[in-house]
Amino acid sequence: MMAGHFGLAATVKAAAPRTPLWALMLGTQLLDVVFVVLLLAGGIESLTSVTDGTYGEALIHAYWTHSLIGAAVLSLGYGAFGAWRWGRSAGLVLGSVAFSHWLLDLLVHRADLPILPGNAGDLPLLGLGLWRTPWASAAVELALVLVGAVAYARSIRARAPLTRRSAIAAATMAVALAAELAVDILT
Repeated sequence: MMAGHFGLAATVKAAAPRTPLWALMLGTQLLDVVFVVLLLAGGIESLTSVTDGTYGEALIHAYWTHSLIGAAVLSLGYGAFGAWRWGRSAGLVLGSVAFSHWLLDLLVHRADLPILPGNAGDLPLLGLGLWRTPWASAAVELALVLVGAVAYARSIRARAPLTRRSAIAAATMAVALAAELAVDILT
């Protein structure tokens, strides 16, 4: 769902043009970036293969970064950074975008998202499992990518006259989102 997260970042960029695109894109992937750090740092978090060759083939054990509370804490921290760096409005946008990762993951993940960090209390794991229906999860992701690409292109045109540079920026965003979607679906 990486492309879907990036599609959301492009959509938000259209609505919050003063917030840097790189910060929005990082925000949509913040939970996964910290997950990879904890995965590589001695297996604090881990992956288990579910079915090779299927969309969303790994069951994550991200009991810290992808817990509801852990995601909220990381999002608040990212929002505070954004507020410090670019102002309160950007901070609210960045914190919200970071938390959107958890909400989108809730839609597609199998039941592997804990409520409390470390799965404290052994509460039920959350996830609606859209990945079990590859065509549906690909359709949702495609919709996020298309909305993001169109919104980003329209926002560029609305802010200034269309120039060669702005057309290249919009085309680059559309191609990057499409390529990431293809990678998501084919891997």
